[in-house]
Amino acid sequence: MTPDLFDGLEVPALPATQPLAPGAVLLRGFARSREAPLLAGVDAVLAQAPLRHLVTPGGFRMSVAMSNCGRLGWVSDRSGYRYDAIDPDSGRPWPAMPAIFLDLAAAAARASGFEGFVPDACLINRYEAGTRLSLHQDRDEGNYDWPIVSVSLGLPAVFLFGGPKRSDKAQRVPLVHGDVVVWGGPSRLHYHGVLPMKEGEHPLTGACRINLTFRKAG
Repeated sequence: MTPDLFDGLEVPALPATQPLAPGAVLLRGFARSREAPLLAGVDAVLAQAPLRHLVTPGGFRMSVAMSNCGRLGWVSDRSGYRYDAIDPDSGRPWPAMPAIFLDLAAAAARASGFEGFVPDACLINRYEAGTRLSLHQDRDEGNYDWPIVSVSLGLPAVFLFGGPKRSDKAQRVPLVHGDVVVWGGPSRLHYHGVLPMKEGEHPLTGACRINLTFRKAG
């Protein structure tokens, strides 16, 4: 881990489990012991469904490069945001979700009080220097009974976690390699985002952060 990459923002010494809001928790270092198979799984998925920069309905190119695995994948184009079983770039189903992905997502959800979570979609996002994610809600799943499980690998980032309204003040949560954030229940539709990434180099991912976001979309 390289906290100095936060440019003066120190990662505080926190308990392994840090509540963020009712139904939302940060699991510090939860994925560290699984880093090698997780990154191998990322490589295997991206060999079949390479990263791409999607276009928003408004015609803007997203700065985050992304792909998917699982039964459903999240896509965006001029016609809107949605989940689809077919990769629009290849015309084939998305790659199967690696077993290590399913195991980690279920374990993190269980540790956060959400028993029985079986995701059918995993978004793989690559953040590079300057990349950010504006505040938004995850609403495209339609069924909000299950949590979101978000895994950080590689370079550190500052996660923004707000409230049910865009105008609610957002917490700034420093995330480092191996951290997992889970939010569901009363926090399921809280706004969240990522501040612009700082430059850096991680021994496992190079000059980027990889984020795995698990959802129940179908």
